[in-house]
Amino acid sequence: MSATITVRISDLGTVITGGTPPTKKREFYGQKVPLIKPTDMNLGQRYIGDTEESLSEIGIIKFKKKLVPANTPCVVTIGTIGKSCLTKELSLVNQAVNCIVVDREKYDYMYIYYLMQLTIPKVRALNSGTASGRENVSKSAFESIEVDVLPLKEQMIVSGILSSYDSLIENNNRRIAILEEMAQSLYREWFVKLRFPEHGQSQMVESPLGLIPEGWEVKPLHDLACYLNRGIAPKYSDDADQFVINQRCIRNFKLTLNNVRGNIKKVPEDKIIQYGDVLVNSTGVGTLGRVAQVLIHDKNLTVDTHVTILRPSNDINVEFWGTCLELLQPHFQRLGEGATGQTELKRQLIGETKIIVPSLLLRDQFSTITQSMKKQIQTLLHKNENLKKQRDLLLPKLISGQIDLSQAE
Repeated sequence: MSATITVRISDLGTVITGGTPPTKKREFYGQKVPLIKPTDMNLGQRYIGDTEESLSEIGIIKFKKKLVPANTPCVVTIGTIGKSCLTKELSLVNQAVNCIVVDREKYDYMYIYYLMQLTIPKVRALNSGTASGRENVSKSAFESIEVDVLPLKEQMIVSGILSSYDSLIENNNRRIAILEEMAQSLYREWFVKLRFPEHGQSQMVESPLGLIPEGWEVKPLHDLACYLNRGIAPKYSDDADQFVINQRCIRNFKLTLNNVRGNIKKVPEDKIIQYGDVLVNSTGVGTLGRVAQVLIHDKNLTVDTHVTILRPSNDINVEFWGTCLELLQPHFQRLGEGATGQTELKRQLIGETKIIVPSLLLRDQFSTITQSMKKQIQTLLHKNENLKKQRDLLLPKLISGQIDLSQAE
């Protein structure tokens, strides 16, 4: 077992708490520097993708003292404690996040990022609470947390091993994004731009959504779905063999199972998700309207009441259904109703959404082409789940020095 030394988080570098420009002062907002919020982060994801908001040149000047450089570990300390990430570039985080600008003469930034994931229970233990019930850990309390660290040379070996898993996951995610874009591009080409095979031979007719080829139809989603409903109000348990998908599991058109929770409440058969179902986040600001298709066969999964299940009828191809609803995500995001923080996407509004339904022949051709893409996506998602499990098993043993690294140079 390798020797560690005990230090405080404040000893690892400079801790910076973020801030958020007033939303009414739009001159602070632009496209120059990412503004990272907890809703931009995913549990277990090292670098985040595009953020919902960014700073302008004016915003950069105003918040220059709170900007952090690339490869800075960030930890959420207000609200969703447990999320963390690394910055990809010069960034601003909001006030719910503390960043550690690592002293690189003594510590490896990637090692510190992984170390912070093990430190989350200590962060939660310092929760002072707020009147609203949100978790809240002050900057001074965060800085005071003691952590055990390996010598720098061993830190770099550990971060290299763990980073190799995340690099594979990130590469798979890029491949998934390419496959998704290929399917969506084909859908747009055929069914939006109407440049499908032999399109020049089709007669055009009027429809509620404009001119469409003769033989095509316009139908609301509730006519095409055999099931359209929200999930269950779970009874959570760590000992359950049935699991509940929540809104955090749905992002970037992907369903990930890192954040599922066990449930011991009996689940109605129709609320058990099936291959080909499309899940739509239906509550709250930031996550509402996000879409992901189920590309796994698992009889032990359901969703909670914040997620809507759309199950295609037998005559609707799974591939057509998934790609169509992915492209409706911006529409669903605009349909939210209610006060800020209480926004709801009503099942009725989803069901009333009308889409163009091409001929069965074209739907079959589309599915034939995109089926292999969906299967590849399913395979890559499965590989990522296994990589995450392997990484998470190794992480505590490597970070703490339980694994001998003397032969790993």
